[in-house]
Amino acid sequence: MVGLRVLAFAIAACAAAMGIAQMSSAHAQDATTLKKTMPGQWELSTTERSKTCVVTLKADAAGHGYKLELEPACKAALPFTKDIVAWSVKGLDIVRLQDATGEAVIDFTEVEAGIFEGLRQGEGVYILQDLAAARSMAKSMDQMIGDWSMVRGNGQPVCGLTLTNTEASQDNFQVFLKPKCDPAIAQFNPTQWRLERGQIILMSKSGDVWQFEADDNAQWRRVPDTADPLIMLRQ
Repeated sequence: MVGLRVLAFAIAACAAAMGIAQMSSAHAQDATTLKKTMPGQWELSTTERSKTCVVTLKADAAGHGYKLELEPACKAALPFTKDIVAWSVKGLDIVRLQDATGEAVIDFTEVEAGIFEGLRQGEGVYILQDLAAARSMAKSMDQMIGDWSMVRGNGQPVCGLTLTNTEASQDNFQVFLKPKCDPAIAQFNPTQWRLERGQIILMSKSGDVWQFEADDNAQWRRVPDTADPLIMLRQ
């Protein structure tokens, strides 16, 4: 019995060691992949893209990391970028924009394919994403500006609203309801909006949030969906 227990323990220990080795290999591959795929042009921005900066990450070694270039407008748009001199990959999946000593100015982690988020304490969240994709998103946001109609699933109009590009806060823009809205929508009374990760986000003064996602019919449906859906249609 003792021999069997020793054998079982040895097998378990071996399996655990192999699992750790496989995990380490996978993690190393993640970091290696990031080092290979990150070089190129990226947009660094606030979440709503009211302030943007183009960063070119390079594969050439530089001190504690790799070289990068910031477009001249970066320091005015995002003052903290004046301290950024290089980039690196830290740990398993962190893309770091760093100062001359290798310390983080801001660390990013990937939240979607090609989209990274980083937090600066006291300032908020910043986005790092592929430049071409970011410019495509900007075009999409421009297409959101203007008059919309809210309708029920049966097509009955219940409210009209206007999305503007007038900045209401650091991350959001102004939205205005038109007269004679359905009481539930009038009570919600959204005053701000933004486009975030493919969703239209409407926010009220009280902090309530409604989210709308595009469906296969080019309509924007409130999520989570219900038996009596609320839909936004571009006018």
